[in-house]
Amino acid sequence: MGSFSLWHWLIVLLIVVLVFGTKKLKNMGTDLGSAVKGFKDGMKDGSAEAPVPPAPGQVANNQTADDRKTTIDVQAKQPD
Repeated sequence: MGSFSLWHWLIVLLIVVLVFGTKKLKNMGTDLGSAVKGFKDGMKDGSAEAPVPPAPGQVANNQTADDRKTTIDVQAKQPD
């Protein structure tokens, strides 16, 4: 009693098609699909633009504070 049967849904679909027409329903479906695609792309771009910075006190690259003090960064130069 709480749900509609198949015949109820077919009648509702027929009324919607009669009111809006098939061309308008097709355009609404296309617009909705492009809106969802744009939203998904926006969510992907938004997460790529804002990387999460490490928390204060957290060491990058799994180094301890003692390792950072003793690490020497050297750049080799080629003779000209």
